[in-house]
Amino acid sequence: MLKSFLKISLIIIGFVVLPATQPLIAQVQPAEVSTSVPPRNLKKLLKKIPGVKKVKEITPSDHFKRCYEIWFKQQIDPKNEKAGTFLQKVYLSDYGYDAPVVAELEGYTAYSAKANELTSLLKANQIRIEHRYFDQSKPKKGIPWETLTVENAAYDHHIIINAIRKAIYPNNKFISTGISKGGQTTMLHRSFYPKDVDASVCYVAPLNFTREDPRIYSFLNSVATAEERKAVQDFQVLCLERKDVLVPILESVAEKNGYKWDIPIAMAFEYYVLEYSFAFWQWGAYEPSQIPTAKATDSALLSHLINVSGISFFEQHGIEDLRSYFYAALTEMGIYGYQYEPFKKYLSQQSDYLFDFTAPDGRQTSFDASPMKKLNDFIQNEAETILFIYGEYDTWSATAVELGEQAQARGLKKYVNPKGHHDTRIKSFDTDTKAEIIATIEGWIGK
Repeated sequence: MLKSFLKISLIIIGFVVLPATQPLIAQVQPAEVSTSVPPRNLKKLLKKIPGVKKVKEITPSDHFKRCYEIWFKQQIDPKNEKAGTFLQKVYLSDYGYDAPVVAELEGYTAYSAKANELTSLLKANQIRIEHRYFDQSKPKKGIPWETLTVENAAYDHHIIINAIRKAIYPNNKFISTGISKGGQTTMLHRSFYPKDVDASVCYVAPLNFTREDPRIYSFLNSVATAEERKAVQDFQVLCLERKDVLVPILESVAEKNGYKWDIPIAMAFEYYVLEYSFAFWQWGAYEPSQIPTAKATDSALLSHLINVSGISFFEQHGIEDLRSYFYAALTEMGIYGYQYEPFKKYLSQQSDYLFDFTAPDGRQTSFDASPMKKLNDFIQNEAETILFIYGEYDTWSATAVELGEQAQARGLKKYVNPKGHHDTRIKSFDTDTKAEIIATIEGWIGK
């Protein structure tokens, strides 16, 4: 932990009267030796890291004492230097020289340097890494989409974590973590570079084995109670029955707010309706008893639908912000489709409603299942010190990591919060379970 040097004072505790022929000498109390670590010039150390192009000190938050926005020069294609480079944003939030370091691997944009849950619980230092090809972490001449792979992203994280470890925290324990796609990113990085960190905590991270993983459908057909599932489906049917009225209202909302879609607005409306069941259980923002019924006004129906499904998920601007997510999902990480059969008579398209329209430049994509299957093999047969957290009612728990006997024997842990959703965190669990989770993590890092 960084501390300033203590000023050492000489304390005169008494005088001895000596003969006049000898000088008067003060007896001095031996000073306490300071064991604090000299303050480091972190900004200077960061600037010396190979590949670091920009360092900006910013105002720290939470328990941190210093905070920096750092831009690393990264290879677009680590296997081909001629492909060029891009700058990747990283936040380093420093608390203390001897505190553990939590590396949060964002699956998306890194919006701030605020402490995440794990960092706060451990009073740790924190590295937050923006994922390649999100926000400003992109090549200036455009994205070469074929280089957006889980292997290349893992290499980005490998470079950054080890560079900061070597320069700033050579003797500290490191923990990687991430939420949702960030959780996927965390376990993927660990599979490529098992020794980069000492432990990992993956929150609500799906492990999909096909592009549209059918386990999602099984989940939606069995979650909660039959009565509650019926309330969700009845609302979807009600919206489709009133489609001729609700679509014009959506058009007026779009005109007022500048919303646009790359597909016809009537089809976009259908996507929102199909998405509703996935999003309803994923986030748990409403209880089934709060779902509007046929007595509700048209405006109330549309408002509830959009609040749950999320306007940005299919809207032009939202898709552009998430383009890299969709591309990764369509090519390696997996996503989901919709059970449209119960609603076929209301739909304009008598075929699967998929996410192909989100692909960049209208290109065709092909899915490679091998990275996620290799990841599962790593988890089952090799991985150590990884903890997984899920919510029981979160739709993404349908494709949660399943720990086999060997994985459990090596100490891997999985915790499922009863009736929890996608916002499930360590704090969501009961007191005993929360204490057990924290004790496990602290045991792994020797705290």
